[in-house]
Amino acid sequence: MEDKALRADSNHLRFLSGVVVAALLMLCPSAVMAQEQMTELQRFNLAVEIIKHFEGWHTARNHPYVGWGHLLQPGECYSARTMTKTHADILLRKDLMRMYLMFESYGKDRLLLAVLAYNVGPYALLGTSKRPRSTLLRKLDAGNRDIFHDYMRYCHVKGRRLKSIERRRYVEFSLLFLQ
Repeated sequence: MEDKALRADSNHLRFLSGVVVAALLMLCPSAVMAQEQMTELQRFNLAVEIIKHFEGWHTARNHPYVGWGHLLQPGECYSARTMTKTHADILLRKDLMRMYLMFESYGKDRLLLAVLAYNVGPYALLGTSKRPRSTLLRKLDAGNRDIFHDYMRYCHVKGRRLKSIERRRYVEFSLLFLQ
């Protein structure tokens, strides 16, 4: 019981520290400059930690997801019961890198788009033959980087806006969007 309480306290503290960092980045111009000078590898690692925090650990009841939100692909036989955190970390980084490369043409916005695509799927942004390209990408394609409100639209599950996803989007945007 104490172990669960300690984990809950730890998760709560990690979330609060993320919110504090996001607030500092928004309020302090020198912090924004420091954020922009952060290496891409550091930003990628930050993105991984953000995803881990908000995805949480997926158990057998989350099938077909394992680890920190890896969607099982046809032919993969990973099990949530036997998945190690090291292996899940490798899968997360591989999946995120695939998304990152998918949005490579978006320059400094590619990591932010990759993190969003990891959660909502890349074709929610890129579109398909039956689904139009997202307003978010159309704005970026036109050179308009005023995308905060478009980014925050991705807070719904089954038509309902969820506060937890809204917090996630806010933290992602605050920490990964470069001016």
